[in-house]
Amino acid sequence: MKKIFYLVFIFCISQNAFSQTVSDSSKKWTAHFQLTSVYQSHNSFSPKYSGVNSLDTAQEEALSLTTTLFLGRRLWKGAAIYFNPEISGGSGLSKTTGIAGFPNGEIYRVGNPKLTLFIARAYLEQTFAVGNSSDEFQEDGKNQLATMLPSSRITIRVGKFCISDFFDNNSYNHDARSQFLNWSMMSNGSWDFPADTRGYTKGIEIELVKPAWAIRFAAVQVPKIANGLPMDWNLLKGNSETLEYERKWHVQHHPGAIRATGFMTFSKAPYYKDAIDAIHTGDTARSAYLIGVLSGNTEATSYGGVKYGFGINGEQEVANGVGVFTRISWSDGHSGTWAFTEIDRSLQAGINLSGSLWRRPNDNFALGGAVNGLSSQHRDYLAAGGVGFIIGDGKLNYAPEYIFETYYKATLNKFIALSLDYQCILNPGYNKDRHGPISVPGVRVHIEI
Repeated sequence: MKKIFYLVFIFCISQNAFSQTVSDSSKKWTAHFQLTSVYQSHNSFSPKYSGVNSLDTAQEEALSLTTTLFLGRRLWKGAAIYFNPEISGGSGLSKTTGIAGFPNGEIYRVGNPKLTLFIARAYLEQTFAVGNSSDEFQEDGKNQLATMLPSSRITIRVGKFCISDFFDNNSYNHDARSQFLNWSMMSNGSWDFPADTRGYTKGIEIELVKPAWAIRFAAVQVPKIANGLPMDWNLLKGNSETLEYERKWHVQHHPGAIRATGFMTFSKAPYYKDAIDAIHTGDTARSAYLIGVLSGNTEATSYGGVKYGFGINGEQEVANGVGVFTRISWSDGHSGTWAFTEIDRSLQAGINLSGSLWRRPNDNFALGGAVNGLSSQHRDYLAAGGVGFIIGDGKLNYAPEYIFETYYKATLNKFIALSLDYQCILNPGYNKDRHGPISVPGVRVHIEI
């Protein structure tokens, strides 16, 4: 609690200092604060067997907490620096294992549940106008200075950030602090987006933004071990590139958009086929080594893993206060999952209703579903007794993982929102022998200043 108090204290002091410059037309500072806590539980169930990465069969509960300070400072024309200290603590259900589409997007696979203070983001941003573009006003926000932005621009960001801050955005399902909680609902599930186990990486992101479309590219670091905290500094051999095209439109004054994202990652990830061969030939030393690397418990001695894939992300407001969304994503699934979660194919869709429909304009109700799948090599690896860093039951009777989620977010006042969330999961870890259903009710408290 001392760490949270310290972060809140810094925020209050900074707000007091920054308020002295609010009337200044330059608006050199921005400061925001968020705290999110998620409580979840799941029912007991009786599967045929369990493994080292299986969801606990007993009824269990879990509580997570994150709190972030978003600081920003204007430097010179078009330039700003952003700095986000963050505190994270708690744990996910079953220590964040057993379900590929894990139900809490606010928690990651960190072994220590104690509150930990770290630097989440620290990056430089530079924006250049392109051509004779008009200006549009950008409101003050998290990592966003109040300013006039050119409608046609190039923006470059260098430093430490979360790559999903800039890619795979969606108005209806992208932020686990206020929207869907499930990992396979908040993003393209098959995008093994490069990050450490907390969700952050270092590198460069460049985007060309026009009034109706945008192109983004990023080249960033990958972890040294699967889903680990240390990042790989051998940038020529370990790296990840992401490219996205975004197109926006209006249909009878209702906004819509589509985003096509492609990615390629180079890392120390072994290939599933090599691990399967070692298991089947009885090479215990090599199979133990490869399973250790794929499960994030051993650092690989060589590079060579290549993973590539794509995602398509669409949204459309169909009536005032009513929006629909969908995502479809695919990865080759030949080499091990290295950063996010063990999903090689994913399809999601849902609907979002604004509280303006029932005279509570700041409330929100949504429901959606996702179907996740694995490549044939990934299936065979798990069936042979292999494990990853998220799933692995020791055996596998393969079936797609089905996820349904719905939530209601009630905005209590200017700063506090309370969400009631429910998820139903079938075939956790893609295993029909552990069919479920798994019911995951949850409560989320979100404070934003």
